Parts: sequence; C-alpha cells; structure tokens
Amino acid sequence: MMEVGRVCVKTMGREAGKKCVIVDTIDENFVLITGPKSVSGVKRRRANIKHIEPTLYKLEIARGATDDEVVKAIEKAGLRELFETPLKPERRIVI
Repeated sequence: MMEVGRVCVKTMGREAGKKCVIVDTIDENFVLITGPKSVSGVKRRRANIKHIEPTLYKLEIARGATDDEVVKAIEKAGLRELFETPLKPERRIVI
C-alpha cells in the first residue's frame, strides 16, 4: 500500500489529521511525503510509515515529483477539497 502517489493521512505529530502524498520510498520504514504545504499544510519531509495511514486514493505522479507536479495531479484528480479539509485528530485521555 505504501507506493509513490498514494494519498495518506498523518496520524502523529503536529500535522496529525492532514493529508499528504507519498513522493518517494526511502527504505522499508521511511517514505518521503509532501502535502504540499500550500494545499494541506504538510511540508516535504521524511516520515515513518507507522505515522501515516494510507487511503484508497492514488495520484499519477512520477517518483520524486516536485510540489508543483503534485498540486497539478491533485487538481486533475479533483481532490483539492479533500486535501484542504483536515480530519479531526482523535483525542486520547490518559488516566
């Protein structure tokens, strides 16, 4: 499921609940993701695959695509509104 072009949701960190796209695979534990920041607020960075949740959406982009190419692919697929609305992160109460 962790393939180039797969749309994911960040589950950990300050960007939790925001959508991102896998741009490249680094190794079996890490991938390079981008929002891009202008669309969803997620900066291009390395992410642990345990901190992202894949969705059913997949964009047609090349490996290592630039943020501009990702924005064009998002608009072509009609997913801009999906990227702009973050999911509300689940709050856990620790007692």
